[in-house]
Amino acid sequence: METPDPSSMTQQRLIGDLRLVIENAEELLKNTDHYTGLVYQSARAKLAMALNAANEELVRFEEEQLSRMIEATRAANELHHDKTGEERILRAFQYH
Repeated sequence: METPDPSSMTQQRLIGDLRLVIENAEELLKNTDHYTGLVYQSARAKLAMALNAANEELVRFEEEQLSRMIEATRAANELHHDKTGEERILRAFQYH
């Protein structure tokens, strides 16, 4: 398998950044649950909805990334005529 393409690295950074935003938003929700004012509760509800959407998007990104990695590994296995399970596994982790 060749070296990872730059767009794959950008996607990995995006996934990492999204994870960080999600972690920070979860922490914010946890630390503001004692505020009972209507404005706070409304803001927390909006944040919770956005957090849910972000988590769903993160799952979708990760599934797409995994699918691309599996396909790239399969193509490399065919290209290099990897026959054994050991050859296939070594190829899968060669550049990761």
